[in-house]
Amino acid sequence: MNTDLITKDKIYTVPELARELGLTERSIRFYESKGLLSPKRAGNTRVFTYKDRARLIIIMRGKRTGTSLADIKKILDLYDADPKHHKQAKAVLNGIKERITIFEEQREELKIVLDELELIKNNCLKILGKDNNNPSDF
Repeated sequence: MNTDLITKDKIYTVPELARELGLTERSIRFYESKGLLSPKRAGNTRVFTYKDRARLIIIMRGKRTGTSLADIKKILDLYDADPKHHKQAKAVLNGIKERITIFEEQREELKIVLDELELIKNNCLKILGKDNNNPSDF
């Protein structure tokens, strides 16, 4: 992400914003269709502001952490409603706590599955008379 020339009065087209943030143009249009972005128009061209760019970064962060688009929209709507962002921060914090709990549970489940797979792999190697310390054997 290029942050060298970011100013609050810069405007972006869909292709510019997609290229800068590493998204597809289709993704940006999708987020717009879901009401997460509301670009202005210059003729037939959508133009995005610094604020739209910031909203898109929040959307991307939310998606990376597994937050639903509905929850991301609630957070973005709070951003506009509370200039000090306290409500938004509380909502984000609650969401983060929930996601951490879910990911911790998934980590435990993954550890159990990985341990089981390792056991099965070692049993198979033993049956085949292979050395389970030599990666070229499997």
